[in-house]
Amino acid sequence: MSAMTISRLIREKRVVVCCGAGGVGKTTVSAAMALAAARAGRRVLVITIDPSRRLAETLGVDRDLVEAVALSPEHARAVGIEEPGRLSTWMLDPQRISNRVVKRLSSDPAKVQVLLENRVYKNITAMIAGMQEYTAVEALHEFVTSGEYDLVILDTPPSRNALRFLDAPSRAGTFLDRRIFRLFVPGEENLIRQAASRIIEKVLDITLGEGARKELQEFFQLFEGILLHLNRNQGEMKRFFAGDEISFVLVVSPTQAAVEEAFYFEQKTRELELPLAGFVLNRSLAWASDRLMPSRSLLDDDASEVEVSAVRKMGGLAKPENDQIMQHLKILEDLQQHSEGKGFAWVLPELPAEASDLEALSHLAEHLSEERSRTWPSTSPRSGPSPSASLRASAARSRRW
Repeated sequence: MSAMTISRLIREKRVVVCCGAGGVGKTTVSAAMALAAARAGRRVLVITIDPSRRLAETLGVDRDLVEAVALSPEHARAVGIEEPGRLSTWMLDPQRISNRVVKRLSSDPAKVQVLLENRVYKNITAMIAGMQEYTAVEALHEFVTSGEYDLVILDTPPSRNALRFLDAPSRAGTFLDRRIFRLFVPGEENLIRQAASRIIEKVLDITLGEGARKELQEFFQLFEGILLHLNRNQGEMKRFFAGDEISFVLVVSPTQAAVEEAFYFEQKTRELELPLAGFVLNRSLAWASDRLMPSRSLLDDDASEVEVSAVRKMGGLAKPENDQIMQHLKILEDLQQHSEGKGFAWVLPELPAEASDLEALSHLAEHLSEERSRTWPSTSPRSGPSPSASLRASAARSRRW
């Protein structure tokens, strides 16, 4: 089978998980991928963790959203989405997901209200390591099984936390284990269980206080029944992670720290046998490598001294950006080597500061949708002019913006 490309990814997969270090632009890349897929006629949902305020406004995302919201018809038309394509967004809210599960599975409204008002329950996302990731998997399960979307794109927390997302079913399940819950719930089965319960209650009274102990026991009693459902869904998603319908994409910025984090994450995905599709080098000048460096060779033989002097000065101004292009190309080569010919290493540009968010997403979606393959030049010394980011930037603005 041919190597995966990013264009195939957004047209064929059912779930794409975007991972990477903090600050590399995962949320923007996730949204741009979703837009590219919606333009291709797919019904797409992008689940974000914490988008910037401007991006949230562009996508129509609100922290209080109960359900996913579709991009408005006006915005959809502006970015080239036509039926049957659709772009919807939703911001992950662990507490809301947990509340929804509790309400759906509990048959006794009174018990539901008691649990929702329980202080232990309200703070469960902070108390239990991995609870955010646990509910992310639950949310993903809901959306995937609903059949409403052709593609779900998940924007994860920074990569080392995202590793917790990947094994959330086993990690959170270690704490949310019914056998552990029963240790804290008063037992009536036999004398040994009753004695053990009294000992645990005394220890908890000393460490937490009687009131907090009772509230903790109340939580364990009420929440135990929810675990069967949660653990079943987590098991299904763990099997889904190993299937052909999901792919992971690592978003990288051209900094050493982000690259090291990406390679650390890549190694972990291999250890967990997860399907890594490739890398996206974001905010990079590598894509400008075919632009010419200002030099005398660009001028006619009879060029004036003024023209020669101007080009020389432009070359001096362009050199820092040209050096940066070379650095980004070296990073790209490293990413390509790590993909081992099985995946992709794609480049997205740094966008003009004056671009609106809709313009930016549309521009990035165009890059992601390109069918043509591009051969990136080597960073080894070459004869002739070098690429110039300065010339590229002016040309790009005149073409695109």
